[in-house]
Amino acid sequence: MGWYIEALKKYAVFGGRSRRKEYWYFVLFSLIVSLVLSAVDALLGTFGSSNVGLLGGIYGLAVLIPSIAVSVRRLHDIDRTGWWVLIGLVPVIGTIVLLVFAASDGTPGENRFGPNPKASGKVV
Repeated sequence: MGWYIEALKKYAVFGGRSRRKEYWYFVLFSLIVSLVLSAVDALLGTFGSSNVGLLGGIYGLAVLIPSIAVSVRRLHDIDRTGWWVLIGLVPVIGTIVLLVFAASDGTPGENRFGPNPKASGKVV
């Protein structure tokens, strides 16, 4: 949960690098929260006409910018620009490319986006 909180603290920080651990724990915790909120929405009957629950929709909007920011920082860790996040707009292929990028090991040492966060041994 510390990695999730750390990503939220960097709410709109698009510079620097994020380790795989920070990215994947953020994704995992966001998925768990979304599933729990969907269950609560189902119990409360707060689903709208677009089949999105009230609580899930609010949470989705709240983590939209941190999700993009941690994705951009993850791309920076593999020495790619943040603009690569837009490839996710391409159906199927874009998602696969981003999944491969997110799973790739970061660039060792320092790259053009900053020092290796793994080398410092702390949550960066």
